[in-house]
Amino acid sequence: QVQLVESGGGLVQAGGSLRLSCAASGRTTFSRYIMRWFRQAPGKEREFVGAIGWSSGTTVYADSLRGRFTISRDGAKNTVSLQMSSLKPDDTAVYYCTLGRSWAYRPEGVDYWGKGTLVTVSS
Repeated sequence: QVQLVESGGGLVQAGGSLRLSCAASGRTTFSRYIMRWFRQAPGKEREFVGAIGWSSGTTVYADSLRGRFTISRDGAKNTVSLQMSSLKPDDTAVYYCTLGRSWAYRPEGVDYWGKGTLVTVSS
């Protein structure tokens, strides 16, 4: 049973930084998977944040977030991190990590979802 557990969310002031982690378990390897991060703000649709190929390390980002958000992985620990900087109140959302075989920006083709972690950016 694959499980994804996000951590690192919390309250941060605008302009600050936060690092989210997603720990994956339940497989000996996740090399065939792509981990995507999505976020959902109150009253809004789920939005693509970025993705990383577990094996290749290739990353893609939502255009609006590129340069502020960075995704990396630690294969030995089966963990993917989302480093967020220059945070804005608009970044307030629940952040979800997912595993699947798709690079799609839409939340489709997801095999597994984490439960999410709340990030609140105060002005």
